[in-house]
Amino acid sequence: MDDKPQVTQTPFPVDNSGNMPSAKTLTGVVYALQAASFLFGVSLIVAVIINYVKKNDVQGTWLESHFRWQIRTFWFSLLWSILGIITFVAVIGYFILVADLVWLIYRIVKGWLSLAEGKEMYN
Repeated sequence: MDDKPQVTQTPFPVDNSGNMPSAKTLTGVVYALQAASFLFGVSLIVAVIINYVKKNDVQGTWLESHFRWQIRTFWFSLLWSILGIITFVAVIGYFILVADLVWLIYRIVKGWLSLAEGKEMYN
């Protein structure tokens, strides 16, 4: 019987304080891609793809809440954008799109600031 301790390797390196610098950096990159979507709309799609691809790597860490926050930001923003476009002819769509824009900015800023402070996101 082998009495060697099992060594588990985390997908991202952990420093002495228990932080995962590369995972935190990746989370910041996703926020940057979300912000860049105001100039390049496709970057919001790239950001959510990164979220889904790397989701298991942050599972069980404080960064998991940021990934959930980012994924929900994408899907709800998409939903409100579609509703705004559909109702744009009836004028109300304009207000829905403006509200969606303000909400998206809020979500990106709130998440990025919480990440910088090392705080989990509430859901």
